[in-house]
Amino acid sequence: MDRKNLKINPLLETYKEYISKIDIALEEELTLYSKSEFMQPLMYAIEGGKRIRPLILLLAAECVGKVDERAFVAGCAVEFLHTESVIHDDIIDNETSRRHKDPFHIKYGYNTSILTGDFVLGLILNISSRLNNPRITRDLANTAMLMSEGEVIETRLETSQDLTFDDYLKVIEYKTATAFETAARLGAIIGGGNEDQIISLSEYGRNIGIAYQIRDDLIDWKNEDKLFNLLVKRSLDPRDVFNHMEKMLKDYANKAASSLRIIPDNDAKSHLEYLLKLTTLKL
Repeated sequence: MDRKNLKINPLLETYKEYISKIDIALEEELTLYSKSEFMQPLMYAIEGGKRIRPLILLLAAECVGKVDERAFVAGCAVEFLHTESVIHDDIIDNETSRRHKDPFHIKYGYNTSILTGDFVLGLILNISSRLNNPRITRDLANTAMLMSEGEVIETRLETSQDLTFDDYLKVIEYKTATAFETAARLGAIIGGGNEDQIISLSEYGRNIGIAYQIRDDLIDWKNEDKLFNLLVKRSLDPRDVFNHMEKMLKDYANKAASSLRIIPDNDAKSHLEYLLKLTTLKL
């Protein structure tokens, strides 16, 4: 296996089969719009993603039932929602690189970036209509709204003099964890899980999402655009901030692991447990 690809996406080593199928599903979804002006830009936008959100969706479905075509279609919706948020986030943050290549707005321009985001939301609505489940539609809609809300809150907090850890957590809950939570919940719903299992897997998604973002911020703490960077700058002793962040990382990772206790032991559950270690604990 190409070590460069593993460095870009360390999930490939363990989850290559799942990720390959997710990539095929994404390409098949985009071929429905082969005559659209947006097809090639979207192919560029999804290239190189880790696919952790649709991966969690598939594993959640497999934990409580089986993975079918609906799970892959729902996984596409979750990944496209993430793609749309990345396109807009990169504009807001003035990013100059994304996944070792030009971010979308540099490659295609600001106008196409904004319009692509609009097109993706329509694409997700189309997927939702085909899944024909009001609960799934509501979850996807709420996720899109919360992610946007998180971006607005983050923008406001960047100029605040009273930034707290609670503020920071609210932003990552909205911007990151809500998509992880929805991915796990949709998987549990599509897999036929009972309500207790759906709640359990939703909590797993939310908690791994928070831990995932905390870990990412700890690794990338020198990035001036990160709220975590502002917490460090405004602290009397930066070591206190790092210690608190590492404690939060461990706490949310433990919460995610505990959320799986009621899920029957099977290979998919083991994969979710290993995914938690792989994405949150290797600092």
